[in-house]
Amino acid sequence: MSKRIKWSEWLQQTVFVGPGLAAFVLIVLAPFVMGFYYTFTEWNGMDLNHAKWVGFSNISRIFGDDPRFWQAFWFTTKFTVAAVAFTNATAFLLALLLTSRLKTRSLLRTIFFLPNVIGGLLLGYIWYFIFVRGFRAVGEATGIGFFNWQWLGTPNTGFWGIVIVFVWQTAGYMMIIYIAAMVGIPKELAEAAKIDGAGKWQTLRSIVVPLIMPAITICLFLTTSNAFKMFDLNLSLTAGGPGNSTESIALNIYREGLVNNRYGLGTAKAMIFFFGVALITITQVWFTKKKEVEA
Repeated sequence: MSKRIKWSEWLQQTVFVGPGLAAFVLIVLAPFVMGFYYTFTEWNGMDLNHAKWVGFSNISRIFGDDPRFWQAFWFTTKFTVAAVAFTNATAFLLALLLTSRLKTRSLLRTIFFLPNVIGGLLLGYIWYFIFVRGFRAVGEATGIGFFNWQWLGTPNTGFWGIVIVFVWQTAGYMMIIYIAAMVGIPKELAEAAKIDGAGKWQTLRSIVVPLIMPAITICLFLTTSNAFKMFDLNLSLTAGGPGNSTESIALNIYREGLVNNRYGLGTAKAMIFFFGVALITITQVWFTKKKEVEA
């Protein structure tokens, strides 16, 4: 009887877990292991029989003679810092606004969340039209110099153009996470603080922020990883230009492997990128986890 029970449990686990595990191995694990192997090869990405083992030469080349990769790394780092800060600040303020007693808060939540539903490439092309055509038309009609800037034509304005679109797309999703955390704060704590004479700023700083630290941890993790991996907006808005001044690491890796047909070198960059992002996000989660408190 016990053998039948064990067999039944094993069969159930296989039926329910097996397909998902098989898909994970085929789609995620196997390509990762293959990518780790191709990091140490010279390969054009086409002929499997001509993947030449070169050891650590790709790694040495990246660290010794690839200024374009490090330019992309510096751009991505600056972009991540700006995008994470502005996205979370915007999402937090929207969450504060939409947890107040506004009659239209449900409608506004939907409106602010909608940009997250639009695909990155499509969203990028929409904003490309806005920056190039829409702002120019508004500038000509109003004479306001802000709208007449070459928004995607210079390194500085191109950088901020991508940041603006990233924040516009991502803030609504983070807002929902912050709202869920704020709604879960016990009302008794805020009422007790009010009775004790605490103002809105003191309540926000001493009660709201500490109690929503789990949400802050999640939002910082998501925005940091998404900003580092940003590709579609970069491709559709500036394509890395002018020159290579707004090229992200993801776009640099794509061009190295699939445009220049240096798949081994591109995979080596992807592996360095993966471990770098993993280290940064793990450090961020560890740091913010220490700040979490329980209600």
